[in-house]
Amino acid sequence: MSKMHLVMGGRVTDPQTLDFQDLSKVDLVGVFPDYVSAEKAWRSAAQRTVDDAEMRYVIVHLHRLLEPELPSA
Repeated sequence: MSKMHLVMGGRVTDPQTLDFQDLSKVDLVGVFPDYVSAEKAWRSAAQRTVDDAEMRYVIVHLHRLLEPELPSA
């Protein structure tokens, strides 16, 4: 299986959490085949909203959710 990574973000209720205010408004940046390309997309999305403390972007390791028994290396 490919090591798929999802980049997503949105407005959170508290900048120190990942509790999104409205899931229907989450920005799905995309799914990427490796961490390097996902990180590049994450940096680009996060940079656009750098002045908004309530906007948060994350990288989700989809391959870990789909097959949690695989080693993380």
